[in-house]
Amino acid sequence: MKKLPLWKQSFESIRSKENDFLYIDKTKYIAELVDQNAPCFLSRPRRFGKSLFIDTIKCLFEWKKELFEGLYIYDKWDWEVKYPVISIVLWDEFVRNIEVLNRVLENIIRLNCERNGIEYDALSLLESSPALKLKELIAQLYRKTKRQVVVLVDEYDKPILDLITNIPEATQVKDELKGFYSVLKGADEYLKFVMLTWVTKFSKVSVFSWLNNLNDITIDAKYNGICGYTYQEILDNFWPEGYLEWVDLEKMKLRYNGYSFGKLDETMYNPFWLLNFFSKGNIFENYWFQSATPTFLIEILKTGKYDFLPTELESIDVGNEIMNSFDIEKIDLITLLFQSGYLTIKDIENLWGAYIYTLWVPNEEVRSSLNNSLIRDYLKFTNQRFNTDKLKRLYQVLGEGNLDWYGKIVRQIFAGIPYTNYINNDISHYEGFYGSVLYSFMAYTGIEFIAEDFTNLGRIDFTMKLRDKVYIIELKVEKTWNGAMEQIKSKRYWEKYQEPWKQIYLVGMEFDEQAKNLGKFEWEEIKDER
Repeated sequence: MKKLPLWKQSFESIRSKENDFLYIDKTKYIAELVDQNAPCFLSRPRRFGKSLFIDTIKCLFEWKKELFEGLYIYDKWDWEVKYPVISIVLWDEFVRNIEVLNRVLENIIRLNCERNGIEYDALSLLESSPALKLKELIAQLYRKTKRQVVVLVDEYDKPILDLITNIPEATQVKDELKGFYSVLKGADEYLKFVMLTWVTKFSKVSVFSWLNNLNDITIDAKYNGICGYTYQEILDNFWPEGYLEWVDLEKMKLRYNGYSFGKLDETMYNPFWLLNFFSKGNIFENYWFQSATPTFLIEILKTGKYDFLPTELESIDVGNEIMNSFDIEKIDLITLLFQSGYLTIKDIENLWGAYIYTLWVPNEEVRSSLNNSLIRDYLKFTNQRFNTDKLKRLYQVLGEGNLDWYGKIVRQIFAGIPYTNYINNDISHYEGFYGSVLYSFMAYTGIEFIAEDFTNLGRIDFTMKLRDKVYIIELKVEKTWNGAMEQIKSKRYWEKYQEPWKQIYLVGMEFDEQAKNLGKFEWEEIKDER
């Protein structure tokens, strides 16, 4: 059984014969990209394999032939030519201000000089900026090797994101990086290949206005599988090694699959999730949220200044402008959620040349992780034990069909919302608010449920599904109350789920806008009528 390359981002480390790590071949994409003859840009969420892909390109141009034996590109690459490579890695640095950024860039130039046999002191004689030193390094490498230079930048946006909640500092860093990267335009004749990766894509005017021949492959269907694992790749690589034995593949799909980057019929798994899943004995946990959720997103979510309801994230339409980029001064949270991996593409529609993208939450892990952040903002949880006790009791009462206790838990949830959430607004009047709080809490628990579940006669607000039980839930606010239970019964919502072995429960909730909590609560069990 080959070892799992968990936390490994070095291609050489994974492919060395001494280590014997499992590697899924992505080199066919490199062959296609190099032929493009244009700067390549790729955005993927964190822990999706961008750094490993960039390092693979680096090893290829540095002529480390033995590492590629048996891979797609091995007999398609010109091994007679070795190119100098400048590697700019920013994901492992934390930038607090412009001074720290300049020190980081200086160190990156120094390391690349050492790797390529260039005297760093020669670049420093004029006390020039990091940008000018990069320009001189490119020119010296070209003169020394008589070969064009390869420039690879991993997570160009990391220094900006470190300061995203501090607009003045972030703007300074952005402007400095703009000058640093603009060197590449003037060095075009010296460059063989340029590729940059990012998590979030800032507008070209902000950082890359000089790149008029940009080849952005982020949502190009041809490069959908450039990072991450397809289902077929998992079968071809993990099955022979024994990692899929006794694995519930359908549950694994619901939990970790679902990402699309332009090719709708080929959804991707996040490799970090799967490697953790296999390494920990096939235990389904939220691996990605604990290690890959960007700090800047959490800080923005904490402000509570998002203009959407959580239920809307199950299907939200956006135009091309929101998919492409944003500016520091005007951050669109839906764009941020997409670029950081909390939303993915569900559908693409071309309306007379204008593309409309339907986004949704890709899988159960992301849904649970995102709503963990949202419910904590709603309820301002500070006591972890209180939160854990609620979850444990909820699992128990739903497993037993104890709906009276379920009603008590719902009341406790809304009792925990600080009164300040209602000041200077009328959210307590709206059914969507109560539904969103319940949605966030249920999604956080990981219990399978469907929001806005359509039937032939109407739409169920929520359907919760356990192994042998189904809960049909309808919500109303007091001022618009016309009988939640009556609506369920008149529309016969339960019929689509009726099976001899299933217990079906109907639940009607009426929320009192004065008390800002659950008022009337009704439930009953439906017996199989056949």
